[in-house]
Amino acid sequence: MKPISTDKAPAAIGPYSQAIDSGSGLVFLSGQIPIDPATGSFAEGGIKEQTRQSLLNAQAILQAAGLSLSNVVKTTVFLADMGDFAAMNEVYAQFFTEPFPARSAVAVKALPKGALVEIECVAAR
Repeated sequence: MKPISTDKAPAAIGPYSQAIDSGSGLVFLSGQIPIDPATGSFAEGGIKEQTRQSLLNAQAILQAAGLSLSNVVKTTVFLADMGDFAAMNEVYAQFFTEPFPARSAVAVKALPKGALVEIECVAAR
């Protein structure tokens, strides 16, 4: 296993890696919340802006691994409010093209630091 990290995405806020290259062709990204790495604060706005920043963070980590969003085979989207699903989905659709990755989207009671969304990915080399 090889850790992957970049300063173009927020640093881990706990005992985990931004991503791990499994050595078997799969790269596992930790969940990305909408922290702008330049400011250390959440992206300003609501669910759309937070979704965009979460995906930009994931994109930066993938780039550090020599990959792109087109390598993503599975995502999991955690929402603080399932009522935000349509707005999240609108932004999400701007980042992925066919064939779209498999995806799960679930509502959770709360997310780290009060985020509205968190997105994790699995990518294939």
